[in-house]
Amino acid sequence: MPTALVLGAGIIGTATAYELQRAGFAVTLIDRQGGVARETSAANGGVVAPGYVTPWAAPGMPIKVAKSLFAKEAPVVFRPRLDGDQWRWAFKWLRECTHARYKMNKPRMQRIAHYSRIILTETRQRLGVPYDRTEGLLQLFRTAKDEAMAAPALRMLEAQGTTFRLLDRAGCEGVEPALAHSTAPLHGGVYLPDDEAGDCAKFAGALADAFTALGGVFLGEQRIEAILPRSGRAPEVVLAGESPRTLSADVVVVALGVESVRLLRPLGIDVPLYPIKGYSLTLPVIDGAFAPKGALMDEAYKVVLTRMGDRLRIAGTAEVSDWSSSAGPDNTRTLLKMAREWFGKGVDLSAPDVWVGRRPMTPDGPPVLGATPVPGLLLNIGHGSTGWAMSMGSARVIADLACARLPEIDLEGLTLRRYAPT
Repeated sequence: MPTALVLGAGIIGTATAYELQRAGFAVTLIDRQGGVARETSAANGGVVAPGYVTPWAAPGMPIKVAKSLFAKEAPVVFRPRLDGDQWRWAFKWLRECTHARYKMNKPRMQRIAHYSRIILTETRQRLGVPYDRTEGLLQLFRTAKDEAMAAPALRMLEAQGTTFRLLDRAGCEGVEPALAHSTAPLHGGVYLPDDEAGDCAKFAGALADAFTALGGVFLGEQRIEAILPRSGRAPEVVLAGESPRTLSADVVVVALGVESVRLLRPLGIDVPLYPIKGYSLTLPVIDGAFAPKGALMDEAYKVVLTRMGDRLRIAGTAEVSDWSSSAGPDNTRTLLKMAREWFGKGVDLSAPDVWVGRRPMTPDGPPVLGATPVPGLLLNIGHGSTGWAMSMGSARVIADLACARLPEIDLEGLTLRRYAPT
């Protein structure tokens, strides 16, 4: 039986380990945490909406980032540092913020996102696992200006054949009755019935259980020290400790998010990843009549509000600052404002559970999947804020490549090759 090591047990790595185990590999999944989905995958917004997967590098974004330097509340926050990695990434990102590059990068991301939803549905039906899943996404417009600003995105959804309904305030309240009690201004919205949301960490836990039931092995609380190349064979993986261990396999998959940079650079693989911090608050629901049933997005603030069982998850903010997982000053203020204005009577605002995730962002937007110059070393990294939406499709692609099968989607623009010198 062929063997595989998967480095990183967020939703990307856990999904990859599961798909490889199903494909006939004997897989060992390795992470520094004691369980899966304990860091960037732990408490994201939970939305799976392929039509809205889009590059952060877009026309108009540089101006929004510049304005954030002086704003108290903003969906995008830039904190300049004396950090060469930050500025190298920023300059690459700026070059991608053109109409031509955006029109190239967005379809690449949506290709893997739409495919991933198919595989997610297939996996959910196979395993039958609960993960607080809800159906539909309601995008909220506070003003007529918000609706006008969203018009180009709606035209793109229409061109893609995505089902949606443009609603007035009454229509929004028909989808989510609790909106009738909100104090936020509500002009109207867009409802996407085919989109969904759910607890990414709960799903990852169910995948991990299925993975081990198939014979997979999870090694937790392990720090990966290095990846050592071997001539003509997959590299060895060195685990740190008082007595360092060296593991080998037929295939090694790196799915470590931003931590991948540290391990790949000594191999001559310089992937332009930088952590874009995202934040969430998770609040107990105290009165269901004043809380939502599904997932919503405040268009003005780019904040997602998702019902997850007896909890409400409020997630948003994109902060470019540093490599740490510490929270920036006042970065939850906007999220608390959203909770209070939209569903303040339905949740307990007194003790929010705060999460910070280091989302591994490429400057152009699409993830990096597949082969490297090192034999037997595959990448599954760079999914940014859409790892949950792209996870199962990316994992299936990696399993197909490891088995020398042609993936079911075109990988043009989704591989390391796009960063090769020209």
